[in-house]
Amino acid sequence: MAETVYVLCALTSAVCAGLLLQGFVRTRARLLLWSGLCFVGLFLNNVLLFVDIVLLPKIDLSAWRSVAALVGMALLLYGLVWDAE
Repeated sequence: MAETVYVLCALTSAVCAGLLLQGFVRTRARLLLWSGLCFVGLFLNNVLLFVDIVLLPKIDLSAWRSVAALVGMALLLYGLVWDAE
């Protein structure tokens, strides 16, 4: 059951990233770009979580997961603080 939740979280993050980036291409609103890139980082975090827990349980990928989430959040923070109009 947990595997299903991990996959659904990854798919949700991918869909959100796709929709946000598609909206950025249409409107050129920079906040959509930073939000979309944040969700790309969260998608990578969820994929690495699935790989870490389900596919390779003996290998610890928690540092890589944290880096992916940190990069995603840092991009969103940059967009919110320094790229504000």
